[in-house]
Amino acid sequence: MKPEILSPCGGPESVAAAINSGCDAVYLGSKNFSARHNAVNFSDDELREAVRECHKNGVLVYLAINTVVFDDELRDLANLLKTACEAPVDGLIVQDMSLYEMVKSACPDMPLHASTQMTIHTPKGAEEAKDLGFTRVVAARELSLKSIREMCQTGVEIEVFAHGALCMCVSGQCYLSAAMGGRSANRGLCAGACRLPFSAKGLPGDGDHALSLKDLSYCRRVGELTAAGVASLKIEGRMKRPEYVAAATNALRKALDGEDFDEDILRAVFSRSGFTDSYLDDSPGPDMFGARLKEDVTAADRAIPEIRKIYSKPFKRFKATMTFKARPDVPLTISCDCFGHHVTLAAEPPETAVNRETTAAEAVEQLEKSGGTPYEISAAADISPGLMIKKSALNDLRRRALTALDEARISGFKPINFDPSKLTFDFPTPLILKRPRLRARVTKTAQLRHLPTSCEVLIPLSEAEEYVNSGYDPSRATLVPPRFDVDEKRTEGLIKSAKSLGFSAMECGNLGQIRLARDLGMTPEGGFGMNVTNSLAARHYFFVHNLGKITLSPELTTRQASCVATPAQAGIIAYGRLPLMVTRNCPIRANVGCKGCRGHLTDRTGEKFPVICRRAEGFFELLNTRPIWLADRLSTLNLDYADLLFTVESPEECAKIWQNYENELTPTGKFTRGFKIK
Repeated sequence: MKPEILSPCGGPESVAAAINSGCDAVYLGSKNFSARHNAVNFSDDELREAVRECHKNGVLVYLAINTVVFDDELRDLANLLKTACEAPVDGLIVQDMSLYEMVKSACPDMPLHASTQMTIHTPKGAEEAKDLGFTRVVAARELSLKSIREMCQTGVEIEVFAHGALCMCVSGQCYLSAAMGGRSANRGLCAGACRLPFSAKGLPGDGDHALSLKDLSYCRRVGELTAAGVASLKIEGRMKRPEYVAAATNALRKALDGEDFDEDILRAVFSRSGFTDSYLDDSPGPDMFGARLKEDVTAADRAIPEIRKIYSKPFKRFKATMTFKARPDVPLTISCDCFGHHVTLAAEPPETAVNRETTAAEAVEQLEKSGGTPYEISAAADISPGLMIKKSALNDLRRRALTALDEARISGFKPINFDPSKLTFDFPTPLILKRPRLRARVTKTAQLRHLPTSCEVLIPLSEAEEYVNSGYDPSRATLVPPRFDVDEKRTEGLIKSAKSLGFSAMECGNLGQIRLARDLGMTPEGGFGMNVTNSLAARHYFFVHNLGKITLSPELTTRQASCVATPAQAGIIAYGRLPLMVTRNCPIRANVGCKGCRGHLTDRTGEKFPVICRRAEGFFELLNTRPIWLADRLSTLNLDYADLLFTVESPEECAKIWQNYENELTPTGKFTRGFKIK
């Protein structure tokens, strides 16, 4: 079975471009809660009209409600959900588990797709999503064909990005835009900070774009993806013009149908120094990097007129059969069948022929003129001798029959029942009662050398053996597995080994790690990578997944974090250079090679961003240029714990920072109070 072609619609103008270019489904966003907030997007009325037009053409519509949500926005989210049910859309693309909870309570018949923002990239993650009731998982872009195949074998539909822009960072784990300008990617306001100049050499010069990747294109490899079991081939591009949507959709359609397509036009309409398919071969590297150049822009201008021809006419997606009958003194009749829909219509009786009778062949020729419709018609006519039928009568019957088929198809999509009485937004208001206890979150065991031996500790899974060999107690430590897992089986083995050493708790950054912890008998805790930003999501993770501790999103203000109502212990990262990116490619290696590594990137203002090399685990982390400092604000927090994140600090620096937090001292030097999200 061929996978679905899923096209992006950033606004109403792109809907026709997608439909007429041969898509099977589209995804789009409303004016709120969309990961592409700066696209045109759709008002409620525009959404209803887009759904009607798509359903008329046999195209499914998925509404992307794929941002994190704050407590004071939950009622607005419920109103959007109601509109989605009434439209009705054919599925929701979800990041925040508050929306999951709403759907399961108020409209359980609504299909749910786990957004790529949920960072699901392993079989365990796909299995967990399936068991929760998700019908589809949008896999991370960074996966190899082997990993995609393994996820497809879990029995849940897997959607794969097949063409479009590549983010440097794994989706859902990027805070670079939030850190540099207060525009959160998880809130749909990514400013594309990674496309700005960065260099591993010093101040960036011309061509230094160490965080910019080429666009992804798997159009030449759709056969492999089909064989792997992929259910949907997704095109990125809700911020792009309709011509881009048409060109990418047309190329994928032709590729999937075994036809040749014009890759030059595809490259011309939009690319960044060409395309890459290296992730599919599990070979990330320097050849994947590219930036948007002047020649890329001028090529697009030349290609636009040619691309518009692609979607100037409807895509012939329906095969209809018509049977026409004409008898003396009896109304003309036409019966039409198309994909399970049947209509029969009548018109005025035919006239008696005076000069020349209408033949069956002439009637068929007229009825098969499908013109500006998505139908291919195969007609048959049964006409008694001596009759004359006007062409206008035949045209009218054909037009009315096809319109009736359109309406029959639209009426097959029924509104989804929505029961608002099942929803509640009355969460207990936390009181300022407790000063959070401090926890040490380290990169290396050595950083614990001068810290209190009684403190709670979070250590990388790779440090488990070193931690025990150094004489520390595993019962007070929580293991932190790789934030992006390129080998889940290997990770599973490492956790089993660590468990045999006495470790029992594991921090989880995604659904796959929650399932892994549960399967291995470890106590799961929620990491900041879960992006928990509201009480409903926090309650979900406590009651459904048994997360007794949840480190809230760093994109919450301290006030917002203190007001999240959850039975779980809640905390924040109160110190440290927050990882702004989790990447599969090393930006330093691509820019200067490993031998030229200085351990950081420099932006155009001279700010230095440390890069943590986790090459052995298959990923890298870009850290913020300055640390969060909240020592002097601890007493104002109503949280259970505050994590001190130690990355590039020496053991002596760690001890000094810990002492400063114990004494709630004001900061010195360069620091940040956290993100100022817009």
